[in-house]
Amino acid sequence: MTVCAITLAAGSVLHLQGMEDIADWMWCGGASLVLLSVLIDTVVAIWQRKFGLDLIALVSIAGAITLQEYLTASVITLMFAGGRALEGLAERRAQEEMSALLAKAPQFANRYDGSVIAQVPMTAVRPGDRILVRSGETVPVDGTLLAAAVVDRSSLTGESLPVSYSAGNAIASGSINAGDAFDLLATNTSQDSTFSNIIRLVHAAQHSKAPAARLADRYALLFVPLALGVAGLSWLLSGDPNRALAVVVVATPCPLILAVPVAIVCAMSRCAQRGVLIKHGGALEKMAQVKTLFLDKTGTLTVGRARLTAMATAPTVPHEEVLRLAASLEQMSNHAIAQAVVCAAIGRGLALSIPEHASEQPGAGLSGRVDGIEVRVGGIEYVLGSAAMPSWSMGLGERVGYEGTAGVYVAIDGRFCGVLHMADEIRLDTPRAMRLMRASGVERIIMLTGDRRDVAATIGNSLGVDTVMAEQTPASKLAAIADARRNSVTMMVGDGINDAPALAAADIGVAMGARGAAAAAESAQVVLLVDRLDRLAFAVRIAQQTRTIALQCVAAGMGLSMFAMLVAAFGYLPPVAGAIFQEVIDVTVILNALRVLRLEKEKAAERLSADDVSKLQEEHARLLPVIDRLRWLADRADELPASTIREELASLSTSLQDQILPHESTDDATLYPRVARLIGGQDPMASMSSTHREIYRLSRTVDRLATKMPSEKRDKASMQEMRRTLYALDAILRLHFAQEEEIYHGLSS
Repeated sequence: MTVCAITLAAGSVLHLQGMEDIADWMWCGGASLVLLSVLIDTVVAIWQRKFGLDLIALVSIAGAITLQEYLTASVITLMFAGGRALEGLAERRAQEEMSALLAKAPQFANRYDGSVIAQVPMTAVRPGDRILVRSGETVPVDGTLLAAAVVDRSSLTGESLPVSYSAGNAIASGSINAGDAFDLLATNTSQDSTFSNIIRLVHAAQHSKAPAARLADRYALLFVPLALGVAGLSWLLSGDPNRALAVVVVATPCPLILAVPVAIVCAMSRCAQRGVLIKHGGALEKMAQVKTLFLDKTGTLTVGRARLTAMATAPTVPHEEVLRLAASLEQMSNHAIAQAVVCAAIGRGLALSIPEHASEQPGAGLSGRVDGIEVRVGGIEYVLGSAAMPSWSMGLGERVGYEGTAGVYVAIDGRFCGVLHMADEIRLDTPRAMRLMRASGVERIIMLTGDRRDVAATIGNSLGVDTVMAEQTPASKLAAIADARRNSVTMMVGDGINDAPALAAADIGVAMGARGAAAAAESAQVVLLVDRLDRLAFAVRIAQQTRTIALQCVAAGMGLSMFAMLVAAFGYLPPVAGAIFQEVIDVTVILNALRVLRLEKEKAAERLSADDVSKLQEEHARLLPVIDRLRWLADRADELPASTIREELASLSTSLQDQILPHESTDDATLYPRVARLIGGQDPMASMSSTHREIYRLSRTVDRLATKMPSEKRDKASMQEMRRTLYALDAILRLHFAQEEEIYHGLSS
């Protein structure tokens, strides 16, 4: 572009001073350099059997030189080079977010060697090493925190505010220490860490030869012959080759060659800001047309980790005590279910003890002593042995089966006392993601999973998917996707190694890359760098809006160019003026394409932070023991003495008044007004506030029952009212907590 500008300016000065021949040579020389570059590009494109709009630029520049319209040739080349420079500037701006990730890649880590901290290359870090992360540094490897930390995850997840973590939490590499220095215990090498995987994906995305302008190329197949045809016809009818040149000039370089790629690259950048890595523009274009969505279950629709969902215990044993004893013993096991039990107990604020004489039988369970009590935890056969199931536990096995949960059975001092129901829970963002995908035009949602039919049906029915395909092998998944592709554009979302073939077979493969398998991320065209499914719906919306903007650019650019071509064909637009007019068209449509960078932009102040969501979940976890007692008392009412029921009701009423109701009151007074502002509209939290009123009413009923319940003998009417009230309060509190967490989680995206 610089050469074109210099030769045009110098030639103009020489022309004004009367040195027309030298000026012509100056203009011709600059134009010839660009002509040579365009000729090479065109020959390479034809050799690769690609047909594009550069052909018009080649014809117009060559035609101007042939007709000795050297000033016209110089103006055309300047406009052409200027358009290419503008395109490059837009692409560089659009890829800043991806490049920012690469710039943050750490080269060294601060490792403890005894009492000394040494700076070592990243390749020297091994699992088990203790690493120091100073303030402002990037977390070099995945690890477990040895102290509380505050980190900035904005470059990875798009979260605008720092997030607080407690000691013992896992932390992914790539986050930036936004607080005081902290230590972590490395759990992966640098090559296997989260950030390294993301860096590899970003490199692949930046260096892949993407079909970013396929939309433009399709229109070029019609536009190029049309432009050349009009030019030839105007020459034939008028006998003036300058008219033909003017027609070709106003068709050069055409907004198609610039605006569509700019819009697509900007959209890829916009998605990268929100943690969605799209490897090439062809995938983005396809995403805008998705009609059939396939989803894996474990790790995609669900969190992929076991969580405590319910407890059933003997009538005389409190839920909290069974969980505390089981979790204390499970501390001695590395099994995933055992660690989930420990996490559930810690989340409820239970104080765990160090077990003694712990012994683990792999695949069966553990036994040992906790606070002098003999405890046995594990599978039903390991815990019960040859003993019969007690009467209170009848039906537990069937419930574990049809709910798709894993049962952790607990015996205390040789007596079976309870079962903990562990399940892979649905992600908080999954229901919202399903609704948003439906709203985006997805017509069919299909769950593809290798899990059991009863488990898959439970998850699928609760989410409202159209079809549940359970017990699938990788081969049967491929067959299902191939069949769907005959009728619509398909998208497959998965995270495991077994999902890799299906991800490659679908029109668009999407990998849950935050914690998923590397094979899945490599097979997919789209990678979610954050552990949130609702970000996919965001990317689909961006793709659809980008396609609309690109089509606007195509329609406006082609319409104006064809109008200018007709004016030039009739001799009213000379070549130089045509070149300037064409550049105005180019700039206009490119500026329109850059609007993609502003799509769905939101200020940081308009979102909840991940910290807000974590605090809400922690508060709910602390209140769960109270809710568990509601169900426990309702379940055991027929087996407990009247005096015990009265005492339990009084204790429950106190817990409701001191813990549950203050929590709901604080939410209503402080959090709900803030959430309402974020949602917008007239009183959007009205239904949630109505739920609070029902919780208050039922809590007052519990208080009244605690006062009037006889302590000597049972009152049938009071017992029925008590059971009805406790079950209702249990159900409404659990549902209310789940609704709040889903709403808050959605507003933090």
